[in-house]
Amino acid sequence: MELLIFLIAIVMIGGLIVVPAVRRLRGGRDATQGAVRALDPQEYGFVPRERLDVRLPGPDRQLIDTLEEVQARQDWQPAARLLALTEASSELRWQRVQTLAGAAAFELAQAPGQGGMWLRTWRAAAPEDPGAAAVHAEFLVRQALLDPSSQDFRMILEEARDVCHEAARLAPDDPVPYIIELGVARGLAYRQADFEELWSKVTKRAPHHMGAHLAALHYWCEKWHGSQDRADAFTHAAAASAPEKSLLPALPLFGVFEHLPEANLVRTLYRSEVITKAIEGALYAVRQAPADHPVLPHVRHLLVFFLVRAERYAEALEQLRHVDGHVGAVPWSYGADPAAEYTAYRALAVAGWEGGGGTPATLPH
Repeated sequence: MELLIFLIAIVMIGGLIVVPAVRRLRGGRDATQGAVRALDPQEYGFVPRERLDVRLPGPDRQLIDTLEEVQARQDWQPAARLLALTEASSELRWQRVQTLAGAAAFELAQAPGQGGMWLRTWRAAAPEDPGAAAVHAEFLVRQALLDPSSQDFRMILEEARDVCHEAARLAPDDPVPYIIELGVARGLAYRQADFEELWSKVTKRAPHHMGAHLAALHYWCEKWHGSQDRADAFTHAAAASAPEKSLLPALPLFGVFEHLPEANLVRTLYRSEVITKAIEGALYAVRQAPADHPVLPHVRHLLVFFLVRAERYAEALEQLRHVDGHVGAVPWSYGADPAAEYTAYRALAVAGWEGGGGTPATLPH
């Protein structure tokens, strides 16, 4: 007889985090034991929650070393050197700019008025450095989007737009300033024609840039200036035109995620035809993309979310084995405690696997 379990994955570091989804698992006793075992991550070689890195979706040793040096000494020069040595059109540069800006924003939140001083010093000391301008622009976009209801929201975004234009002037072939402006366009509600003109500047420089497509997707989503149909059209067109070894076939899965219902009472939603096709597209992209693609971990993290909810636990654990240790990605980053969100789903994946009779030894390698 099937046992209906309301599995609440609990992750403890001074508090309790409840999984945002209620799962129905077979074999209640085995599933519960699996959830408990998941809290002892060494069984599957997982990293303990307190050691998860919330800054990045996946490993980037050079960036981590740079961040540690910048933050320890409040010295901007390691960041400047790193970006100067990172290819302008690469997805890696976009991700590094994002992470540096995010680090400065986090420091400022922790120490208002003082945190992130290295970024301000960098801009003042090297006003012609395109890397500094790009990081500053992304920092401003993040500050504005923290509170769209703020009376300063528009003013901060207008300043960010000016800095984007400055960064573009300093590095005309670099797509990153234009990608950052996509966030400005979303916040300032650019007209569709103006957004498409901006998008053409991005695609002229980097037509198949996965990070750029992720940034543009938000504009077309229902919660901003588009609709689910427009977002679907954008993601499917990108996936259909993707070159070999591109991650763009995974883009429809991100579009699906952005339009999930707030409350889901339909148990089979995550095994529906639409979501299954999006999952398969993402799995195809993951299999063919270079192993060192800097945006690949972003896709793997989102796959964990969908595979767990679709009760495809072995496949979820396969993705977890590739990304475990880093949790700076959607969907976890949307929550107040990304590490807790991630470890909750990790617990569910193990619970489901063991509820079906699996063990660490029988997990496919």
